[in-house]
Amino acid sequence: MRKTLLLLVPIALLGACTWGITLDDAAKNVRTAWTGDVSSCHDLGKVTVSVMDHVGPVNRNDIKVRDELEVMARNEAAKMHADTIKPLGDLTDGSQPWGAYQCGTAQLAPSNHPAGKPPGPASAPGSAETFPVKGG
Repeated sequence: MRKTLLLLVPIALLGACTWGITLDDAAKNVRTAWTGDVSSCHDLGKVTVSVMDHVGPVNRNDIKVRDELEVMARNEAAKMHADTIKPLGDLTDGSQPWGAYQCGTAQLAPSNHPAGKPPGPASAPGSAETFPVKGG
């Protein structure tokens, strides 16, 4: 029993980690267009980011994984001089594709999603909406 407990403590602590993923200074100006129409923006390309979604047999917290993916996508978009990102697909095995756009000061028109909720699994019952991880 004691050996099992000693093995579970490190796994539990690792599950709480943010793996050192932080938002770069330049990425603080990159917004996430969950429901906005980016058709009036200049498409700069696609970034696919990935993180570990499990540690051994233990799945990591889905919200933390999604937060880390968004932070990484914003960091990569800033390197491309993009000011807006939008998810292009769902999270799969710790990986997610994002579009990087230059929208400038253009207002993004909301899409037809109910109550302004983002598309995909975040709007499905029993799922969660993600927000960027605060640094520090």
